[in-house]
This record gives sequence, structure tokens and C-alpha cells, in this order.
Amino acid sequence: MLELTSLKELLADPKQIVITTHHKPDGDAIGSSLGLYNCLIQKGHHVKVVSPTDYPVFLQWLPNNPEVIIYTEKPEESAKYVAEADLIFCLDFNSLARINGLGQHVQESKGKKVLIDHHLEPEDFDDYRYWSINACATAQLVYEFIVNVLEEPQTINKDVATCLYTGIMTDSGSFRFPTTTPRVHHIIADLIERGAENAKIHQLVYDNFSENRLRFLGFCLLRKLEVFTEYNTALITVSRDELHKFNISTGDTEGLVNYALTINGIRLAALIIERADQVKLSLRSTGDFPANEICKKYFNGGGHRNAAGGQSTESLQETIQRFKQILPEYKSLLIQ
Repeated sequence: MLELTSLKELLADPKQIVITTHHKPDGDAIGSSLGLYNCLIQKGHHVKVVSPTDYPVFLQWLPNNPEVIIYTEKPEESAKYVAEADLIFCLDFNSLARINGLGQHVQESKGKKVLIDHHLEPEDFDDYRYWSINACATAQLVYEFIVNVLEEPQTINKDVATCLYTGIMTDSGSFRFPTTTPRVHHIIADLIERGAENAKIHQLVYDNFSENRLRFLGFCLLRKLEVFTEYNTALITVSRDELHKFNISTGDTEGLVNYALTINGIRLAALIIERADQVKLSLRSTGDFPANEICKKYFNGGGHRNAAGGQSTESLQETIQRFKQILPEYKSLLIQ
């Protein structure tokens, strides 16, 4: 692993830079990427943001969003930028598998890879690493990177502040998760002072959904929610036909699993969704219950202790059954 001081020296002159993040980017992923983009272009760097896949409409208002290139829509152009890059910033993911087909291009590129992330156990594909599992969001680390490594706090203008605020807000559950430390609030205060409009950002992200999405939410809570009181666990399941029935778009299932966790006494909430090629699982937990352990051990995934995800190549019903069969193994932790 190379020293970050040499990275600062590399960035002293304009470079060809690619910024990428995990597939189906959330607010932290795209907020971190565009935040860093808006910082680096001020220093004369030639920067491209390449996302492996598309992302929700409620994030597409972010400053310079039109500059983002979607790999699945422009694979050849994306691969060209990655191949020609001097530096590739890898934000909010710890494995090249998380960027799908783009991962091979990143691996083969001669450009130096810079990992900025807060997930557990990053793979060894990077040359530079700015990483901490204690950060509430990768956007927090991007802020610290700009201030402490690049020593360029003056580049945090309104556009950068808006993007980083969005990333921190969304990944911290609107500042309610345990990783929201006093330091995070100090950073948020600084971002607001630099132009981030907190009320407006919250409205654009959380109060910007379609009628279909709201009706879908009601359907899921009324018809698709199961509660297992003996395990302090709640489960929501959604079939592919149900997604089609409500014309669900990218991002419309975002946050759905959190509703199950709001039930009094629930320690583990699960959302299992049947997609076109596989079944997706999202877990949320409270306290010290290891949601990431379940995803890693049984569902080819991982994540944070209280927020994790995985997938299954089994049918929807088989995946649901497997999840239910796992619960007795964790009963002692769930009923604490």
C-alpha cells in the first residue's frame, strides 16, 4: 500500500481521473462520487464519474449529475476512460465484484486505484487506501480526505457540500444511527455553512416519490409483512410480478426494509425481493445483532453490522424458507 502523501503529490498536477462506485448507487455512493468530482475539477483535473448501473431519480438532481456515465448504457466509452485513467477512485465498495462488469476494466487498468470506503474487509485491489469502518458514510471520509489528505478545504463549495451532505444524511439514517458521532455533526455544520441547504436536500431525497411508490409501500405493509415475535424479527417479501404491478422503478424499494424495523421490539428486519436474475435480500438490525454475518454466511453478501445485503440464485420461496430456517440459530441474540 502506498503512502497517501505521495497521492497528494500526484494530484498536484492535472490528471486523467475516473471515479466509480458500487452498482445501484445509493445516496452515499453517488453523493460521495459527485462530491469528489466537484472538488477535483476545481484543481484542473479531467474527471469522469462512471456508475456501473443507473440510480434513483430522487438522486439525479445533485450538482453535475448529467456528467455521470452509466456503464450499462455506454460500456465502450466507460471502458476507454478507465483504461486511460491515471487514477481511479473507488468509492463506497470493498470488492470489485460490487461494480459488476466494470470491475474487470478497473482491475486491468494501469491507473492507480484509490479506495475510500467504510465497509468491512476490503479486498486487496487498491494502491492507496483511505478507509475506516467507524465512519458513518463514505461521504464523511471524502470530506476528511479533502480536508486532511489533500489539504484543500477551500474546494468544498456549495456543490461539494450539497453532495457530501446528501451522502452522510442518507447513510446515517438522517443522523440517527449509532455511527453519527459528534464529529459527524461538526462536519454537517461545516457543510451547511458552506452552502448545503439541509431542508431542501431532505425534501428532494425523501419527499420526492411517485404515487405508485406510496401505494406500493402501503401494499407491502398491509399484505406482505410477517412478524415472528418469538425471534423479534419482521420480514417483507416482494415478487417480481408485484414489482411490475406497481410499475416500480429503480430506487422505489429504497428504505422499505426500515419500516419493518420501526415495530416495537423488533431487532432484525428483512426485505426479500425477487429480481429478474436473482433474489435480493436486505437486512437491518438494532444494537449489536450481526446482520452482516447472516448475509455473508448464507446469502453471498455482507455489509455493516446493522445494515447488510445479499443475494440468492434460489427461487423466491426457497430464499424465504432458508431465511426462516436460519432464525433459530440466532434466537439467543435476537431475544436479548
